[in-house]
Amino acid sequence: MKKGEIEKLYSEIETKWKYHLKEFGVLIPRLKNGNDYTKDALVLVYLYKNIGKAVSKEELTKFIKQFDSNVNDVQQARHLGQQKGWFILSGQRGDIEAKVRKIKPGDYMLVTLEKFYPNFTNLRRTYEGNEDLWEQIKRSYNYRCATCGSKEGEPNLHYPSSVTKLQKGHKDPTKSLSEGNIIPQCEKCNRPDRNYFVYDDKGRVVQIADSKVVLRSSIRVQLETLKHLIIKFPKEAKKFLSGIFR
Repeated sequence: MKKGEIEKLYSEIETKWKYHLKEFGVLIPRLKNGNDYTKDALVLVYLYKNIGKAVSKEELTKFIKQFDSNVNDVQQARHLGQQKGWFILSGQRGDIEAKVRKIKPGDYMLVTLEKFYPNFTNLRRTYEGNEDLWEQIKRSYNYRCATCGSKEGEPNLHYPSSVTKLQKGHKDPTKSLSEGNIIPQCEKCNRPDRNYFVYDDKGRVVQIADSKVVLRSSIRVQLETLKHLIIKFPKEAKKFLSGIFR
């Protein structure tokens, strides 16, 4: 891969990061440190070039060695996922989706640049609006969590040892945290795993926001979901299956 292509791909990554991932606290590596490309940026660029495909650690190491001959074992792909938020699956980490995609231990896959890694440890929500509006929203809910009803400053209804502190929760996690997409939730209800669902104004689940949640269900539910989708989308299902078994 030539330098011009590396910089072009990095520019594409940066554009998509600003639009889809920046607000969630996903960290983009610097392209260069002085005149040299950073290893994080090179790994991300290489995975992006092969997005949706499994890439081995040996392949990544060989690529990085073109720019740093001292590299022996590339670990950047793993850190870019869980620590920095990029949706990179690891065959070693035990990701459910990695198993579904049959990613082997030692291999990595960049799945998408439109969503962050589901188990991102430093997930952050930002809100650019007026704090007075946030106070109005909380007051309209009588300072209670929209989902469980716990009141701010009082013991959590389900975790009595924890004092309730309301947080700005997304109604729809696929959209930005802005006016009309905010409900107050306690720390317990506003967990990262709620990114799988869309909530209404009363904090009730009304839709699935991320299809991967189906993989966490029982085999019975997964098969029933598959049946419903095949019935609803027969042509698409036939086309998809013919591509797999071609």
